[in-house]
Amino acid sequence: MKKASVALFVLFAAACVWADGDWRDTLGKVKDLSGDTGVAGFMRKEAPAYITGNFAEKDRPAAPDLTKPFGNPAAYANKNGFWVLSDAHAAKLSTEKHPVKKGDWIGGYFDDSGAFVRGHEVKVLGGLPYGIGQLIMIPLCLVMIYLAIVKGFEPLLLLPIGFGGLLANCPLGGVTAPAMMHDGLISFLASGLPVMQGGIVEPGGFLYYFFRFGIDTGVFPIMIFMGVGAMTDFGPLIANPKMALLGGAAQFGIFFALFGALGLAALFGADFFMGADPIKAAASIGIIGGADGPTAIWLTSRLAPDLLGAIAVAAYSYMALVPIIQPPIMNALTTQKERLIKMPPLREVKKIEKICFPLIVLLLCATLLPSAVPLIGALMLGNLAKEAGPSVARISDTMSNALINIVTIMLGLSVGSKLACEKFLSGTTLAILALGLCAFCVGTAAGVVMAKIMNLVSKEKVNPLIGSAGVSAVPMAARVSNKVSLGNDPTNFILMQAMGPNVSGVIGSAVVAGVLYTLCR
Repeated sequence: MKKASVALFVLFAAACVWADGDWRDTLGKVKDLSGDTGVAGFMRKEAPAYITGNFAEKDRPAAPDLTKPFGNPAAYANKNGFWVLSDAHAAKLSTEKHPVKKGDWIGGYFDDSGAFVRGHEVKVLGGLPYGIGQLIMIPLCLVMIYLAIVKGFEPLLLLPIGFGGLLANCPLGGVTAPAMMHDGLISFLASGLPVMQGGIVEPGGFLYYFFRFGIDTGVFPIMIFMGVGAMTDFGPLIANPKMALLGGAAQFGIFFALFGALGLAALFGADFFMGADPIKAAASIGIIGGADGPTAIWLTSRLAPDLLGAIAVAAYSYMALVPIIQPPIMNALTTQKERLIKMPPLREVKKIEKICFPLIVLLLCATLLPSAVPLIGALMLGNLAKEAGPSVARISDTMSNALINIVTIMLGLSVGSKLACEKFLSGTTLAILALGLCAFCVGTAAGVVMAKIMNLVSKEKVNPLIGSAGVSAVPMAARVSNKVSLGNDPTNFILMQAMGPNVSGVIGSAVVAGVLYTLCR
């Protein structure tokens, strides 16, 4: 026992010597651990300083004496920001929304390329402290996980999105923190912003890299479209091409939300959309009406990335709620007689038609709307691999299984990382969710109304229920149309007929996204 006590004492002494030779430093570090716990994080009033730029004085370079001449501007800058030294410098940095004057502190961080990222004001709904906002977001993310696991609402996406939101709101976890450079040579560009060269890069959180690789570049949505193409049969659309009109009509929901968002910007001011350009924000919000999550992510990441969390959650939430939202709309807009319409079986589509279709669609898209080629091209590549036969069966199988499953996990976590409280707990988010719901309802109604109009001018009657499948939620919207039909007549199967407008809706939403991107970029 005595020998054991002596050994413990020697180990403790060695540890104290290792800790810079002062045991008080070691005890001080242990004492400070209480400030690094999650409980302390939930008590924080402000967001991390690298986000807001509000660094403490000890973390800033010495403030300049503006009454005396100053030398090298880099002497008044460090890894956390810089001081504005002159009126000319302030004029370069000022914007209409954010004026800057001489003597101001501009805080932020240098990313891994050495570019300076300015801090910005962080507002949580109701003026709540930042830590409390994170605490509120945790049960909201748990609700998403509950809906995914227990209710089965789009579980493959809501589960990783909800879990990504949990990770993003764990205080002091750092899973979404960006990579930052420090201890390099600082110089100033003509724009007035500094740049760092030759510094040491501190790695960011893993969700930061997921988002940067897959969402910022647009790779994840495109890979998702490959998988969707490999799992989709375009035969029903080829067999009855006029069903594309129903898929086109369902895109009216996109423009409803777009004009609604512009109205909100005019009513509440351009800053209502977190500083994003109102036109770009409106286009990104509008695409929710297509009920196509990958397309919404692709367009928003390019036009209004700060709105990505709310828009992605809205798009996937309404995709998941198709079985709840659509039936009341369909029943309200159709009569019992219309719901009982029986459509003839579709003709058999030849293999050569299925192989030529993706090639023709891609070439038409390249000719008429090049900006939509990334999404349409990925969709058609997946479909071509599906239809080509056994010679490329491994490619098709990979796209429709392993690839899309892996990308879905990473995409969901990346989107969830944008559910940080300062981005999600705001009036803007509530408005986006409301506009998305209205857009989805309008898209559903427009498809049904278009089918009724077609019946007025066509001898071959169309069951209006398949019009609701024009939204891009494949294949759920088509299944809902079939379920409502069977509820009225157990022998009236319209699933295959509904798949025509359903797959045309996927193409239509991608085309609309390309148009909006071309107009807004």
